[in-house]
Amino acid sequence: MSDQIKLLQGNEACVEGALAAGMEFYAGYPITPSTEIAEISAQKLPAIGGHFIQMEDEIAGMAATLGASLAGKKSMTATSGPGFSLKQENLGYGCIAEIPCVIVNVQRGGPSTGLPTSPSQGDIMQAKWGTHGDHPIIALYPNSVQEIFDITIECFNMAEKYRTPVILLLDEIIAHMREKVDLSSKDSIKIIDRKRPTGPKEGYLPYKADEDLIPNMADFGTGYRQHVTGLTHDVTGFPSNSPIVALDMMTRLMKKIEINKKDIVKYEEYRLADADFAIVAFGATSRAAKDTVNRLREDGIKAGLFRPITIWPIAEDELISLSKKVNKIIVAEMNMGQYVNEVERVACKNCSVEFYGRFDGQPINPDEIYDFAMEVLR
Repeated sequence: MSDQIKLLQGNEACVEGALAAGMEFYAGYPITPSTEIAEISAQKLPAIGGHFIQMEDEIAGMAATLGASLAGKKSMTATSGPGFSLKQENLGYGCIAEIPCVIVNVQRGGPSTGLPTSPSQGDIMQAKWGTHGDHPIIALYPNSVQEIFDITIECFNMAEKYRTPVILLLDEIIAHMREKVDLSSKDSIKIIDRKRPTGPKEGYLPYKADEDLIPNMADFGTGYRQHVTGLTHDVTGFPSNSPIVALDMMTRLMKKIEINKKDIVKYEEYRLADADFAIVAFGATSRAAKDTVNRLREDGIKAGLFRPITIWPIAEDELISLSKKVNKIIVAEMNMGQYVNEVERVACKNCSVEFYGRFDGQPINPDEIYDFAMEVLR
């Protein structure tokens, strides 16, 4: 067997993907069920000249991750549940200051301490709206250990390309399962680095965007004058109370993601070509949903699966198109109803949307989705 084929845990595959993408710095705090990401990073980063630091709490872990990125290092942090809540203020700082980094959230039952060792998909809306104010965000959600490896690389690439924090959402099931992973897949994925200025240091404007709406980013300590703030700022990086500056800055922050949705939004369609009924699911739940689709097909029901890989921004165009093809959509997720609200928003004019959720710390299994589908299809 090739030495590139490994049996890996999901959290382990996340670290392997981060290293393949060029991660040089990790700061965080151990918390179930993401702790293995910190442990493996602590072991592997120093061996390649990188740096691992365990901070005193999750707030500091996010701050250190942003600081290392400003110094030019590809940086990552990982957490779960309450830790993700603690990171939100500094996550917002990363959004307005346009600091590329990757934040892994291995979801567990909540709220508060909740069910620390049980699976959940309860942080879907928090990933979008956890920090205050309007802000751009990218969040991706793999459903296999192989995909964790590949998508972690994509997260770093998107963070660097669009100068923004990127969230990698996992659930405890995917993070802790073990599957075969082909690490050679990294050879087919292009590694992207942030744009750095090449012109004279004098007159450098840290937030003057190019035509792609993304400013060049100089590393701290390289002689380019920098100013970074959480306040609304102009192209110099210095604060401004001007409504015109605020409008320009916010419009550009949102638009740089919006105009690149074709690159950012990833999804899987399964047996949808002739489907008149669809299930929408992600992460571990999508694996159960795929089994359900196959069983429904055996019963003569033309079912299919739409699996969002990019959770934010939502695959709006694709879901609208799907809603015009099918008569009914079931959204299955391990929470009390989060992503379903977005599906209803974009699809309600075209077809009915039903919700199946579970939030007791147990995974949704194929039989549950099948029974619910048979009930709503009567």
